[in-house]
Amino acid sequence: MKDLWLKIDKTIRHHINNIRIIIRSAWWDYFRPLADRPIFIVSGSRSGTQMLYKTLSESSEIGSLQREIYSVWDRLHHPSDKNWDTHTLSADDACQHDRDTITRYFYARTGKTRFVDKNNQLGLAVPYLHALFPDAIFVYIKRSPGDTINSMIEAWSKPELFAEWSKELPDKIAIDDGSYTRWCFFLFDGWRKYRQASLEEVCAYQYRSIHSAILEAKKNIPASQWLEVFYEDVVNNPVLEIQNLYQKLGLSFDERVENHTVNLLSKPYYSQFEIRLDKWLDSAHRTRIERVLPSLNDIAQAMGYAR
Repeated sequence: MKDLWLKIDKTIRHHINNIRIIIRSAWWDYFRPLADRPIFIVSGSRSGTQMLYKTLSESSEIGSLQREIYSVWDRLHHPSDKNWDTHTLSADDACQHDRDTITRYFYARTGKTRFVDKNNQLGLAVPYLHALFPDAIFVYIKRSPGDTINSMIEAWSKPELFAEWSKELPDKIAIDDGSYTRWCFFLFDGWRKYRQASLEEVCAYQYRSIHSAILEAKKNIPASQWLEVFYEDVVNNPVLEIQNLYQKLGLSFDERVENHTVNLLSKPYYSQFEIRLDKWLDSAHRTRIERVLPSLNDIAQAMGYAR
């Protein structure tokens, strides 16, 4: 009987939520409220974006879908539209239709004109996002190359999590002599040269390409709309770092957020990935990572990591 009532309750909530979305959509169509300082979390893959996103989603002052909306962004600009060459988007790709679609989507589902969003491809689209929302605030979270590449290598073994979007990719992938046949994370300019490369080379170039794109885009974003966070600082002192970030974003660091932050490190969002610094040093992938780390010295330094 209890299970029955739970199912009934879930069904009722589902229909109420759908009605709420319909009403808010109609409201937006009539009044067309503008997005207000949306927050976009950008970085490379496996760099702590999910941890930061879920933490900002605890705020009751901004809207969050509590999930990534790849399908919505893809409907606007699918990689096949550019011959599967790249996920990169420029300011020239922005238009009023895109702005209205995203604003309406978030408003209908959250009731907020200020919202937070993230996915691991937005780092290649900062100029596009800034053109769509000139008052947007970008939160750039950085993670050292060793630990990031270690996590990326592990994630490439989980295409059901990180390569769902690439099922339709027409190119043949044979990473590590065919051990990996699905492309994970995102397509960078010139990615086809790496279709038969070693996995560590692919991950290293993904790291370089997306952080280079973010740092280049930063040059055209007002300093007041650009915030940077080191993953390592969050792990070492989560309460202080998140409190500072909330303050800079103009959000209240209330008891609910603080309680979430206190327990931040004890609950990885993917149970397969432990939150710990310098994991790569005792990883099975250490030799692979040491092979490519020297090629990333310059980009790591540009990000603020000492040689």
